[in-house]
Amino acid sequence: MKKIDAPEKVIFMCDGKKCGRYNKSLRKCFKEELKEAGLKKDVEIIRMDCTDNCKNAPVISLQPQNVWLAEVSEKGVPQLVKDYFLK
Repeated sequence: MKKIDAPEKVIFMCDGKKCGRYNKSLRKCFKEELKEAGLKKDVEIIRMDCTDNCKNAPVISLQPQNVWLAEVSEKGVPQLVKDYFLK
């Protein structure tokens, strides 16, 4: 077994397979904001299976803070990156 380097910070995004609310533009917005902040290599974005919170979709989880957020929109991405990954 070989250990690989992994980022310490991760954004998990629900894949929306149940409700169809997966938001590609939200993922793109996070990627662009992380790149602008110089965090492209420090924070990874991973799609996760359904969290059964479809009525609150899109749902994301910010790790290692263990923060779960619902109804996330592109508009809030810059502030989320600032609050959770630039401190």
